[in-house]
Amino acid sequence: MFNRNLKKLFCCTFKNLTKKSLIISSNNLLRNISDTKRSPRILITGGLGQLGTECAKLLRKNYGKDNVILSDIIKPTDENLANGPFIFADILDFKNLQKIVVDYRIDWLIHFSALLSAVGEQNVPLAVRVNIEGMHNVIELAKQYKLRIFIPSTIGAFGPDSPRNPTPNITIQRPRTIYGVSKVHAELLGEYYHHRFNLDFRCLRFPGVISSDPPGGGTTDYAVAVFHEGLLNKRYECYLEPYTRLPMMYIDDCLSALFQFLNAPNEKLQRRVYNVTAMSFTPEELFSEIIKHVPDLQISYKPDSRQHIAENWPQILDDSEARKDWGWQHKYDLDKLVSAMMRDVSTHFLPKYRLKEVNSYV
Repeated sequence: MFNRNLKKLFCCTFKNLTKKSLIISSNNLLRNISDTKRSPRILITGGLGQLGTECAKLLRKNYGKDNVILSDIIKPTDENLANGPFIFADILDFKNLQKIVVDYRIDWLIHFSALLSAVGEQNVPLAVRVNIEGMHNVIELAKQYKLRIFIPSTIGAFGPDSPRNPTPNITIQRPRTIYGVSKVHAELLGEYYHHRFNLDFRCLRFPGVISSDPPGGGTTDYAVAVFHEGLLNKRYECYLEPYTRLPMMYIDDCLSALFQFLNAPNEKLQRRVYNVTAMSFTPEELFSEIIKHVPDLQISYKPDSRQHIAENWPQILDDSEARKDWGWQHKYDLDKLVSAMMRDVSTHFLPKYRLKEVNSYV
């Protein structure tokens, strides 16, 4: 009798423990599935450019430091290495990219590697290799491993035949720079891969993006250079005419749009390529706002070949479809942009420039 009761007690206890274990295991499984959804593994190519490092910071904040892999072919700074994983990745080496995707179990690929407009015109063969062949590699990789892929486009994807004020989401493009041609190629190939292979391709046409990082060779970079040179030397010579109106966006708005778009449900996306913007201004309008902060700033104008590029680009970008389809909203206007840039450049770059001047006498 005692043995029978003991056996019954053991069976009940085992059954309860098993039931609890199953519940715990189920909860852990659901939690793991939920974590997987919240934390994709992301590879950023061309990660040491203007957008890459800031994008990595934002994504690491949301998805975890180790889930965002920054990559480039140039040497990272100590700060880059301290902020999270960094690896060498040559976008022209398909096998190397393939190995990275497999080894790091990549889910999303953000492809920033490209030669910008003015730099691309100085070396067209290299721009074709980097901007077109490199893009072929990453998009084929995304198809092969079923990755979500984001490739940025630009106002440079429009040309002299495009309506300039405003420039709608769907219109004739026909750019006149290799940078623009490569971006139209990326847009069309990405859309084709989406419709033909069900690739989760996403693309935003960005305007000029203004950040405190030093200028990188784009036609809109006067709006960055003026803060660096103007605050340091109290003078700036602009390579565009004072009346040249172009669409622009502060870096925080740019990253906000990218993050929101990456996470937008597929059913909300009526297109795979969207215009996004925040404001449009001329050099004269920007400099007038800066002079409120730096009254002794001296401005001069000496237009060069970039003036011709800018004259073929949109003056005002129509991003109403992005605002309607997935709720895009900007936060920074010209006044807020200038205040933010004055703060950022003064804090992060002027001390370095001045230290360099002192050291040059040693």
